[in-house]
Amino acid sequence: MPTVAPPSLTPSRQIAVREDWLAQRHEEPLDPACPIVDPHHHLWDRTGERYLLDDLLRDAAGGHEILATVFVQCGAMYRATGPEEERSLGETEWVNGIAAASASGTYGATRACAGIVGFVDLTLGDRVAPLLEAHVAASGSRFRGVRNRTAWHPAPEIRSNLLGPPPGPLKDPRFIAGARRLSEHGLVLDVWAYQTQLPLVHAVARAVPGLTVVVNHCGGPLGVGPFAGRPAEAIAAWRRDVLALAALPNTVMKLGGLAMEVAGFGFHERDLPPGSAELAHAWRPVIHTLIDAFGARRCMFESNFPVDKGMCSYAVLWNAFKRLAADASDAERAALFAGTATRTYKLHRSTGCEALAKLAT
Repeated sequence: MPTVAPPSLTPSRQIAVREDWLAQRHEEPLDPACPIVDPHHHLWDRTGERYLLDDLLRDAAGGHEILATVFVQCGAMYRATGPEEERSLGETEWVNGIAAASASGTYGATRACAGIVGFVDLTLGDRVAPLLEAHVAASGSRFRGVRNRTAWHPAPEIRSNLLGPPPGPLKDPRFIAGARRLSEHGLVLDVWAYQTQLPLVHAVARAVPGLTVVVNHCGGPLGVGPFAGRPAEAIAAWRRDVLALAALPNTVMKLGGLAMEVAGFGFHERDLPPGSAELAHAWRPVIHTLIDAFGARRCMFESNFPVDKGMCSYAVLWNAFKRLAADASDAERAALFAGTATRTYKLHRSTGCEALAKLAT
């Protein structure tokens, strides 16, 4: 058995990816013809952390049918100069270039970054309107929504962001005003919040009923810090608040992110990486609760790569999701793996892909 380095955290508090460790687990893809849209991944080039188009496509080449992907903001390639509120345009411009390269077909059939969720500071309130228009213009029609830095908890062990945000953006009245502008522009709001913040997410979704609010990473169930060793208590509180969210018809749930350190599953601490059956068994209570509550047409599986790559490979991750959806109907599976994401982010419009157009109905 090869010797691998012990797990560690990167400067941005992600589990460090160990390719040699992941290589100890290989699985053939289950149901390889199942169309998949990956609605949540990142790209970046930071000190000690690099994940670019070649890396994404290499991960996606494990035999699953990845039709398209959605890039989600991560603070990459901001402009070095200019007004502070305009610097995030650099990320949208950079990702759009990657999307255009992928759309050429030079790098294969997957349409990477067919949708872009960028960053505009919604606490600017009504002043976000010209910024949103600038991102749309810079995106080659691929800009689909906004995500702000909102995940926050006072416990120092609970961190999943490169930068620790202030605790209050979600309840700032100016944030609500900015969210209304999103709705007016036909854009969605992606929200990454821990389970303790779900009532704040609920308040935003209620305040702007015309806005689609996409809740990231299963609503942020926690298993570290003050939540470690208290799974029953933590899951009961999480369940109460996600059920309240599900009652709002303008909310959509991303199913994934459970391989982050904050979720507390700890597979990265083992000698061997987990297989898909083990992941599916561990995650079933969370995933099935959400599918039952929101319905398949308001749920989408996501990779959250490369963040979740610290705990499992791309091929194994999607096998786990396929195991979790094994009892779903054909229509439900189509929604969970591609249809909901395509419809929510209007990917059939940016790709011209006939298969995605059919899934969006």
